[in-house]
Amino acid sequence: MDHFTYRTGELYAEEVSIKAIAEANGTPFYCYSTATLVRHYRIFKESLASLNPLICYAAKANDSLAVVRTLVQEGSGVDAVSGGEIHIALKAGADPQKIVFSGVGKTESEIEYAITQGIFQFNTESPAEIHAISQVAERLNKTANIAIRVNPDVDAGTHAKIATGHKESKFGIPIEQALGLYHIAASLPNLNIQGVSVHIGSQLTTLAPFAKAFARVTRLVHELRKEGHMITTLDLGGGLGIPYDSNQSEPPLPHAYAEMVKEHTQGVNCQLIFEPGRLIVGNAGILVTKVLYLKHASDRVFVIVDAGMNDLMRPALYDSYHDIIPVRVQENAKTELVDVVGPVCESSDIFAEKRLLKLPAQGDLLAMRSAGAYGASMASTYNARSLPMEIMVRGKEFFVIRERETYEDLTRRDRIPAWL
Repeated sequence: MDHFTYRTGELYAEEVSIKAIAEANGTPFYCYSTATLVRHYRIFKESLASLNPLICYAAKANDSLAVVRTLVQEGSGVDAVSGGEIHIALKAGADPQKIVFSGVGKTESEIEYAITQGIFQFNTESPAEIHAISQVAERLNKTANIAIRVNPDVDAGTHAKIATGHKESKFGIPIEQALGLYHIAASLPNLNIQGVSVHIGSQLTTLAPFAKAFARVTRLVHELRKEGHMITTLDLGGGLGIPYDSNQSEPPLPHAYAEMVKEHTQGVNCQLIFEPGRLIVGNAGILVTKVLYLKHASDRVFVIVDAGMNDLMRPALYDSYHDIIPVRVQENAKTELVDVVGPVCESSDIFAEKRLLKLPAQGDLLAMRSAGAYGASMASTYNARSLPMEIMVRGKEFFVIRERETYEDLTRRDRIPAWL
């Protein structure tokens, strides 16, 4: 459920007209519903309440400061994958003791920043990284809390580009090598080896891969304790999918996920950590765009819009599906086979291909649903196109949370050498 609904044929975000937002601010823009964000977070939290989890929102899904702050005010921590995301989390008011730092390529400066800010845990992914954290912590005369991310070699059954738990993945260390690496880590100075971490991928639509992975890491926790390691945290990552296509079956609901977690972590006696991202913010956002032109071809109509792959990369990168709906319903419009395409000078700048839609007119507004996750956070200025505006709605009010870039902004960081 989300809070984007029609009223007398016109799309609203909560109690605000999308058309009114467009008239005031132009297009394209992202629009986020506070009520949807909060609802999704609370449902996930309440499903797992009996486990007293630490929930760390995955900021990579949407790092807009207002989005992160909304969730932090609900009690969420943050899963960060860069020093920049740690900075955003802190600026949003996150408790450093609710921040975990993941990712395979942490730099020395990022490690130092994380240690000095007093984050809760590093999710480490290689022997070299563990040595680097130890060296920085020793230099700072601090202790760094670490977990080791293991790769359970589980097929997540998701898109190849967002699967992270198979043996060919760059993420984590093979689970069969874990015992040896924990022994090595325990011999290094200024480290507190406190946890095990796992994350097998994103947009999972069945529970079986989770169950298989969680059973393996739970066994690992017991093995580590037998070897004398004081394991107190178990980070189970994120990855639960959301419905993108209304014509397909829905992924498991959070309460079903929670029951599976309880079954496979029974008796583990750890602080459980979860890193939901898409699940919280995905359906809380839409991308609103205007139809620039219609171009008729032999077998379809090209609907050319003012949003491009630089604004929403997922269809070009993952061949992903987003429902595309009119902001104003045109009852008498003819249904046509169309391609919805953007203005970027790339053949892959396609949002929908050979899709049956009510044919819009030039100047009409369209909304791409389920765009709250990995939309704005993956946006770029390719083709020297300005980053899109982002707007948050709460009840009857809306606020611009990220301004649209100007042409001057595009060159603000550029410098011309003296010889030119």
